[in-house]
Amino acid sequence: MDFRLRGNDDFFCHVLLTYTPLLAMECYRQSLICSGRRRMMVTMTTINHPSHPNQGATTPNANPAGTARPEELRHFAAQADRWWISGGGYDVLHAINPLRLSYIREQLCQHFGLDTAAAQPLTGLTILDVGCGGGLIAEPLSRLGAVVTAVDAEPATVAVAAAHGAEQGLSIDYRCSAVEDLPTDAPFDAIIALEIIEHVANPARFVAELAKRLKPGGLVIISTLNRTTRSYLLGVVAAERVLRWVAVGTHRWSQFVKPSELAAAARDVGLTMDRLTGLTLNPLSRTWGLSNDVAVNYLAVLR
Repeated sequence: MDFRLRGNDDFFCHVLLTYTPLLAMECYRQSLICSGRRRMMVTMTTINHPSHPNQGATTPNANPAGTARPEELRHFAAQADRWWISGGGYDVLHAINPLRLSYIREQLCQHFGLDTAAAQPLTGLTILDVGCGGGLIAEPLSRLGAVVTAVDAEPATVAVAAAHGAEQGLSIDYRCSAVEDLPTDAPFDAIIALEIIEHVANPARFVAELAKRLKPGGLVIISTLNRTTRSYLLGVVAAERVLRWVAVGTHRWSQFVKPSELAAAARDVGLTMDRLTGLTLNPLSRTWGLSNDVAVNYLAVLR
């Protein structure tokens, strides 16, 4: 299937993805006027939108009852059958998946002293994939030899992931569960949590729950979005409202997690942020790469 990113190639999209945030926002405002869409305009001085970086909560909202947000579960339930469909709303994740997998493989092999050249270098490792979605990372990790347990709190999503994994002949232990409901008496060598922490009710508790299920000397790899003006423009305005790469409402800027917040949550449970790497998009080639720019998407390694 072709999961390449699609969208308009006009001047506005190039400006939005390449030039300064102020100019990009003005281009967005003008594009709405020209298209005849009647809505309250975003300005750089006032805004009536709780998820804009200039207003609203400065840290993600907390829900002491658990890590899963009911509204997030409803959102993803409505898209559960689209995980493996080109143009279904998950093309961005498919596009970055080879890069994410290469990074995870390298980090795991380096940490556990494994042979990166082996066909199945992760053989014997137990890995927990939290917020597994349709199984985009669980499946290749299983192919690399890992014993994978993959969990998601949304039932329809887990059903889609399990069915697709079975079609591929893979043995993955899929479970419908929030991380805090998993047992702690069988910890994992590594825990992977990709694009999930920005959707939970309490990021600090989420990290703590991950730590409880990690073996001593294990590794946690998290990917998420930073809470910056640029991440609002690219992760919300561009990706959702302009280019339609993901469904509108997928992201709430106020729930994005700064690296400093993630590092603090890790320290509180005895983990250390060992590595921080940016995921950046080349707007011309529409290819993803690793960089030192963590202003939008980033990967964090916790030990």
